[in-house]
Amino acid sequence: FGLGVPVILRNSEETESSTRVLKKRMRQVKNPFGLEIPNAAAASVTRGVAVTPDCLEDCVLTCYWGCNVQKLHEALQKHVYCFRIKTPQALEDALYNEYLYKQQHFINKNDKAEKYCQLPEDAQVVDFGPVPRARYPLVALLTLADEEDREIYDIIAMVAVIHVPDESYRLSCRILYQYLLLAQGQYHDLKQLFMSANSPAPSSSVPFPGESSPDRGLLEKAGLAADEPELQEENSKDCVVCQNGPVNWVLLPCRHTCLCDGCIKYFQQCPMCRQFVQESFPLCSKREQDEDESTHV
Repeated sequence: FGLGVPVILRNSEETESSTRVLKKRMRQVKNPFGLEIPNAAAASVTRGVAVTPDCLEDCVLTCYWGCNVQKLHEALQKHVYCFRIKTPQALEDALYNEYLYKQQHFINKNDKAEKYCQLPEDAQVVDFGPVPRARYPLVALLTLADEEDREIYDIIAMVAVIHVPDESYRLSCRILYQYLLLAQGQYHDLKQLFMSANSPAPSSSVPFPGESSPDRGLLEKAGLAADEPELQEENSKDCVVCQNGPVNWVLLPCRHTCLCDGCIKYFQQCPMCRQFVQESFPLCSKREQDEDESTHV
């Protein structure tokens, strides 16, 4: 154009075909396990931590304090190659009892009450050492109590790795990792989706982007720090591009959930973080959306 600037011209057909991303094939399974930390600010190694299970069937909650990091990940591999971890005893055998203290609770499927986990006073544990740590502060295992239920569900156990504040690292209590163990011998790392949602203005105690505490920096190097919530948009349900259609598509590998059915076909890069999209999948099918709309009507 007389400016000495190289340009690439494409017609509309080439542009449309090049922006389509691979749709990931999904399989719906029912997860019988749920676990939350209702009051994370009050938890610590010395005071203990309260957890709230939410299960579809009768379950057993087993909490392991000071679980050996290496032995836990070896146990997950044994679930794949050697034997299935369906019971607490199976996990303990795989761990070679490499933990400091164990607590166990029977969870009725209608029971939503908090369960309290605490180290005994005579344990005299105030922290779990410097990073990189050889032990996780707390590992919670949920297994199905009834043997017949293990034949019904694809997911037979859930392992949650929990960070609990101590004298060395005072970051708030949080679930770092959740692993779903399948009856067929696989296990999946449960990941958080980043969705737009209304949120109050950040308090003065929250560091600005680019700032981090020394404790958090050390935990990040060891892979023990969970991601901070993304900066959130004002709209909680609308597509970040057209601001009209409901958000339905999850982009991988960045896990941003920000596009509607109409806009997904036009993006090869995530509109939130500009990372290239390798795969994507919908939160619900078109048929499920229509059924939901008709129900509301």
